[in-house]
Amino acid sequence: MRTFGKWLGRILLLLIVAAAAIYVWKREEIHRLMAVNTLFSEEKIVTNFSNMNAAFLTREVSRGDGPVSDLPRGADAPMPADLAPWTEARSVTGLVVLKDGALVHESYYQGTTPEDRRVSWSVAKSYLSALFGVVVAEGFIDSLDDPVTKYAPSLKGTAYNDATIRNVLRMSSGVTFDEDYLDFNSDINRMGRVIALGGTMDGFAAGLTETFVAPGTQWQYVSIDTHILGMVIRGATGRHIAGLLSEKIIQPLGYEESPYYIADGVGVAFVLGGLNIRTRDYARFGQMFLNHGRYGGKQVVPANWVAESTVPSAKTAPGKLQYGYQWWMPKDAREGEFFGIGIYGQYIYINRPMGVVIAMNSADRKFKEDGVTDGNIAMFRRIAEGL
Repeated sequence: MRTFGKWLGRILLLLIVAAAAIYVWKREEIHRLMAVNTLFSEEKIVTNFSNMNAAFLTREVSRGDGPVSDLPRGADAPMPADLAPWTEARSVTGLVVLKDGALVHESYYQGTTPEDRRVSWSVAKSYLSALFGVVVAEGFIDSLDDPVTKYAPSLKGTAYNDATIRNVLRMSSGVTFDEDYLDFNSDINRMGRVIALGGTMDGFAAGLTETFVAPGTQWQYVSIDTHILGMVIRGATGRHIAGLLSEKIIQPLGYEESPYYIADGVGVAFVLGGLNIRTRDYARFGQMFLNHGRYGGKQVVPANWVAESTVPSAKTAPGKLQYGYQWWMPKDAREGEFFGIGIYGQYIYINRPMGVVIAMNSADRKFKEDGVTDGNIAMFRRIAEGL
């Protein structure tokens, strides 16, 4: 019995040593995985959304060494009487309102500051759409009706084998992808663990093999579609997204601070939701789109791309939000009104007829409840109409 006890003790000691060695070897991956598992917890979500670089691999999107662009202060604008309870209910962390290019409202909540670089989530998709328009205009892509495999050959034989660029821009790839953020085993959450453990997004995308309809047949929101667009840009230009976005979009907008992308294990930017930017700088991007792609006297994004990408063109269901090229329109789409949206309440709302841009960041754990998005759009319209 005493001998058995000694052997058991030695085995336990070896297991402890082995576990310690694995922890030292994989410490960063383990920490990132733990961060993913607590990213949206009630007690951590606000801090996490302003400090994603503390938990994930990242890649800087340099603002360059140019001056910060002017964001002139206008007179403080009257806000709707129920703004305060709305910001509390929606767990808003930052709200910036521009009218005719002037800053007329700015407020921050829950201990955050104007200097926080807040995670975009799917607002990043609208940024990639803007970059895509530049790449097309510069001749790197022959046609939006080219198959994505022309520029991303590693996708041959995958679920994306027959999809065109236009299909993917409109979220109409037909690829089977479970977007349920509340299901631990969903595709979107499996993808999050790939990022946390230092895997490759390209490899994850190439591992998708199932479709539910033919490409172009039906709209269905599939976040990995945006990564495919990133693969197309990288294949067409031979450059990484962070450098291109810096040169073509961020530097011309004169951002206050360099954004950063969450990145995978080989430094590929998480283009479908990984940008981290100050709220005022999100507003600068919105102002550029309000101005048909012009900012600071320069055409940053081609005007025809701005027009084409921000009108309903995808086959969304009647009575639902409408979709263009990685931009959203309200159910009752009005000319010149469109927005980027990310989970947990991230928005860039543009109302061109009224000259209004609203950038909002939030940590809204109730963002999927019925009526929340409609209520937010209604509030943005009321803000715009009151200016």
